[in-house]
Amino acid sequence: MTSTEASPSDDDRVWVMGHKNPDTDAICSAIAYADLLRQTRLPGAVAACCGTPNSRTEWVLSQAGLPRPRLVADVRPRAIDVCHREVTKATLSDTIFDAYHRMAGAGFRSLPVVEPGDRIVGMLSLLDLLQLLIPTEIEGEAVRAVRTNIASIAKVLGAGIACQPEDDDDAEVEYIMMVAGSSEPVMAERIASFDAGRLLIITGDRAGVQLLAVEAGVKCLVITSGFRPAEAILAAARAKGVTILMTPRDTASSTQLIRGSRPIQQAVSTEYASFDPDVPLHLLRDRIQGLQQTLFPVIEPGSRKLIGVFSRTDLVTPRRPKLILVDHNEFSQAVTGAEEAEIVEVMDHHRLSGNLVTREPVQFINKPVGSTCTIVARAFRSHGVDPSPAIATCLCAGIVSDTLNLTSPTATDEDRQVLAWLSETAGIDVNRFTEEFFAAGSVLRSSAPEAVIGSDRKEYEEGGYKVSISQVEEVGLNQFWPVRESLQAELGRLIEVHSLDIACLMVTDVNRNDSLLLIEAPEEVLRKIQFPRKKENLYRLDGVVSRKKQLFPWLSSVLGELGRDSG
Repeated sequence: MTSTEASPSDDDRVWVMGHKNPDTDAICSAIAYADLLRQTRLPGAVAACCGTPNSRTEWVLSQAGLPRPRLVADVRPRAIDVCHREVTKATLSDTIFDAYHRMAGAGFRSLPVVEPGDRIVGMLSLLDLLQLLIPTEIEGEAVRAVRTNIASIAKVLGAGIACQPEDDDDAEVEYIMMVAGSSEPVMAERIASFDAGRLLIITGDRAGVQLLAVEAGVKCLVITSGFRPAEAILAAARAKGVTILMTPRDTASSTQLIRGSRPIQQAVSTEYASFDPDVPLHLLRDRIQGLQQTLFPVIEPGSRKLIGVFSRTDLVTPRRPKLILVDHNEFSQAVTGAEEAEIVEVMDHHRLSGNLVTREPVQFINKPVGSTCTIVARAFRSHGVDPSPAIATCLCAGIVSDTLNLTSPTATDEDRQVLAWLSETAGIDVNRFTEEFFAAGSVLRSSAPEAVIGSDRKEYEEGGYKVSISQVEEVGLNQFWPVRESLQAELGRLIEVHSLDIACLMVTDVNRNDSLLLIEAPEEVLRKIQFPRKKENLYRLDGVVSRKKQLFPWLSSVLGELGRDSG
């Protein structure tokens, strides 16, 4: 059975991808190989493509009942890839005490602050907390002021509530905090000098001071060191509407902790740098330069929902995406960002070329067969796993496409044997499947010139020349002639945009097993072309159907003779 493609975590995910401008072999081999890997040794394997499948590939997927692989145009790490999803955060109602302990526990010097639903409202730094905890003024009432509420005070003190007015809504109050360290006459004088409705008196087992405070009608009386007030004092407190808290803390500790009961709302900064999840790593590095902020939130655009956070150190050695290359072995043909990825494996049937360099040893499978799908099918057999009919259909399509149903000179006996086995597994008639496959869509008829040239295009460097070769397969060549001039113009544009020396399009007639070559190239290259010339920059390639085994080797020898200095 075909394994179910789950949603692996970022750590487990391995992208299985073909080349840019993918053909049917590239996409079908990626789908099939990812399926095999999930069943055997890599449950996080995910088939992807770095270009849109052409109409014939879409037809294959429809026939097989398989979804299009995930479109991934760039695998370079982004904000979503480097951020921590398990986020320590705070809310506006949290106290200094709560927020500090969360910071310390997480090892951060700042925290994101969120509303219900994880919508971010600001950032809180350790410096912000210190400024809230330590008063900037050290004279007068300001040094005593603490804006908080009874519930927060009780929480940080671990206090029990001995009594509290029934109609107390426990709103935040800017308390005037006073420690009862003087004699009763002095305390009576000091209490009388402040607004009793804002006073918060902290005392131990001094019953006289407790009674003074209650009779004065102070807002709150905190009794420390685990002492319980006398019943007469409790009765008086109820009559006067005074709240009494009892804490096991001593007086000095209680004073400091009450300062820590302030809500953090007053210290939250609403001016901070945040990032959308798709911002690439190199832009993150640029944008945080010079910022004093130490922690950066990653948020959903629009909703501002917090996704995760990252620090500067997370950008130093980010987790690299894992990548398996199929149907190519060059960075120039790979998905953008492949150079920054961890290449796990390569499976291909083309010549070795380009600048593919890996940091660690990898499994490299390269076989001289007509299709990467043939290699994937052999991998199923070597693991003793039978592909599902859907996967077998995909593999058949890759072989039929790349070998023109075994008529191409690239086709081998291994391709023939594998196709026979796969077609039986898929329950399809290969000849009928081939006819329907190539009739499924004329790229020349249904696509703009840019899409025609880009539908299956590969770039090479040979003899100091930068070369692009595109190929399309058609049932007959009737659709070519009306668009020949526009295709010629597109080849010229391609050279200019991509700084190429040569750009050509090979239009293959799958019925006649012949091709036409439309080319834009320097005059010294055109003079070397010995194929029959039909029109200016257009040549007839009798019996030539393979880009890999016929056209490119010829062009490579021509460029080698010309010997342009690659430097």
